[in-house]
Amino acid sequence: MSPRGIVEAALAKNLDIIAICDHNTAENVAAAFRAAERIGRLKVLAGLEVSSAEEVHVLTLFDSPETAEDMQALVYDHLPPRTNRPEVFGEQVMANEDDEVEGFNERLLIGATDLDLNTVVEEAHKRGGLAIASHVDRQSFSLLGQLGFVPEGLALDGFEISAFADLEQILSQYPELANRPILKNSDAHFVDDIGSAFTEFYLAKPDLAEIKMALKNENGRTINKIFSRRS
Repeated sequence: MSPRGIVEAALAKNLDIIAICDHNTAENVAAAFRAAERIGRLKVLAGLEVSSAEEVHVLTLFDSPETAEDMQALVYDHLPPRTNRPEVFGEQVMANEDDEVEGFNERLLIGATDLDLNTVVEEAHKRGGLAIASHVDRQSFSLLGQLGFVPEGLALDGFEISAFADLEQILSQYPELANRPILKNSDAHFVDDIGSAFTEFYLAKPDLAEIKMALKNENGRTINKIFSRRS
């Protein structure tokens, strides 16, 4: 997917806020910010989906591309020193806001870092960001799939479930998620999947600080509902 294409697809689906969270990288976040600023009417959160040493995926979300890139620098320092194989894993494109290819990321981004789960969460918080456990209902690369439980003291800000997952079924299987902030996101890897699932918040304005309050149910900010919609 391309930065401008993502922004245009999000607006076509009437989304107000999106997050760019590529796997272990934030290389395309700034371009998406610039595309959104040019077109208007869309708030972009800066992020990356970090793979911990336990192979648990965590969405780390920040206010600015610069902060996400600072988190990226930490992640790059803790990735195995391996080179991507495009013929196996595909090209890792870096594009600008006009969807012009500016280069290719040669790191092997599909792997796990050697940062443990607690460290990933703590480093996101140090940078003023959020840490949300990704697609916890999946068997692979998820908190519950890898560990089978929510570790005591792990300061996650929320728990994401897959686009078409059944919340009641998940809560019956994992009752420890009850009364915790649950989100649905599209986790889109293709443009047509953008907006296939989303979370509706009550916020005063579309920014990370407001979402932080909603996840804590503070000052009238709340998660209203999670949605799935098929095209």
